[in-house]
Amino acid sequence: MKFTKMHGAGNDYIYIEDLKGELKNPSKLAVKMSHRNFGVGSDGLILILKSDKADFKMRMFNSDGSESAMCGNGIRCFAKYVYDHGLIKKDKISVETKAGIKELKLHIKNGLVNSVTVDMGEPILQRDRIPMIGEAGFVLNEELLLPDGVTFTITSLSVGNPHVVVFVEDVEKFPVEKYGPLIENHNLFPQRTNVEFVQVLNRKEVLQRTWERGAGETLACGTGASAVTVASVLTDQCDRKITVHLRGGDLKLEWDQKSNHIFMTGPAVEVFTGQWKL
Repeated sequence: MKFTKMHGAGNDYIYIEDLKGELKNPSKLAVKMSHRNFGVGSDGLILILKSDKADFKMRMFNSDGSESAMCGNGIRCFAKYVYDHGLIKKDKISVETKAGIKELKLHIKNGLVNSVTVDMGEPILQRDRIPMIGEAGFVLNEELLLPDGVTFTITSLSVGNPHVVVFVEDVEKFPVEKYGPLIENHNLFPQRTNVEFVQVLNRKEVLQRTWERGAGETLACGTGASAVTVASVLTDQCDRKITVHLRGGDLKLEWDQKSNHIFMTGPAVEVFTGQWKL
């Protein structure tokens, strides 16, 4: 079976064309292929499928086999794959995801996709739709008590998948590997959650580290950067257009006031192709 390894700002995925829908048990395959020592090595597996609602359909599986509704970095690489591999030849495409249909603008350089702008849609702020247990309303600067007795001030929202944003003074020194899983698996989140630890540099720049649900710390997270943008605006720490600096590179974000949609622009890179023995 042919596969392609790609990454968006260091957030890496394995891509498989399954236009006939013949691949069985992709969840189990994601675990095997994603293993950094005994597999290809990735943050997860993404399938390229036919759609009767959009140009293509995307399914995304984390490295632990769990399925996610949406991935900002993954969908940019998805767009590069379908264009560069000749499955489509237009610079505006639509992709069906479990978080709805996403519209993408492809930026072409020398006949290949160099970067992609994704309309990430509107943020979901209502507590029950994130989902998060508790009284109805927005989760803005709320205190979250962890099992070890430590309390964090959080802002929580969904961008197709759940996110918790925690602002810290020094993100590089922050023990993400300790508190990431404690928040991810907190009993207030029935579907677990992604966690962003963020240091605000100024009104237009932030530093972000992500503990990704089902994958651990990743070099980048597009939906996470989208959530961080919204949280930074809601807490009046940043403007609506910002640059998010991640360990794998930079993403440009805008939370458009008129449409209420989040727009994300970032790189998409093909690393290599190979064959996997089923």
